[in-house]
Amino acid sequence: ARQASLLTMASSPHISFVLSLLLAVITFACMQIYHDPLSSNQGMTIVGGFVGSILCLLLITAVGNLESIMFGHNFQTGLFPEVVTCITLSTLVSGFVIHRVSSTICLIFSIVHVYFMNRLSATKYGVSAAPIQPVLAKSKKKN
Repeated sequence: ARQASLLTMASSPHISFVLSLLLAVITFACMQIYHDPLSSNQGMTIVGGFVGSILCLLLITAVGNLESIMFGHNFQTGLFPEVVTCITLSTLVSGFVIHRVSSTICLIFSIVHVYFMNRLSATKYGVSAAPIQPVLAKSKKKN
């Protein structure tokens, strides 16, 4: 019973922040170390873009946990500026470190990752972005 509860228990935002940031730095370092093999042919360029999207996923996790630590547990990571900044950063890293095609692939895979992260969050926590209701302006009547 104790083993099952440990497997389903989520880690604290502090531990998750440190782990995701550490893994993001390791992923970035591996992208630089394996620059030559990742840019050698078309297939590896696609793999490089996928690795860049994993970097984006780790950065979003780190930023979300940092915000949770700083602003409280109920703070939600927004599409702008947090997610857009992480996608832009990982896309630029993929483009400058590996190849321009990896940048495009990273952007596509990152958007797919963010979509599925949003779906997973909505099913886990039951919260999704509320639609914005338009405000109707009252017209003034002239006498």
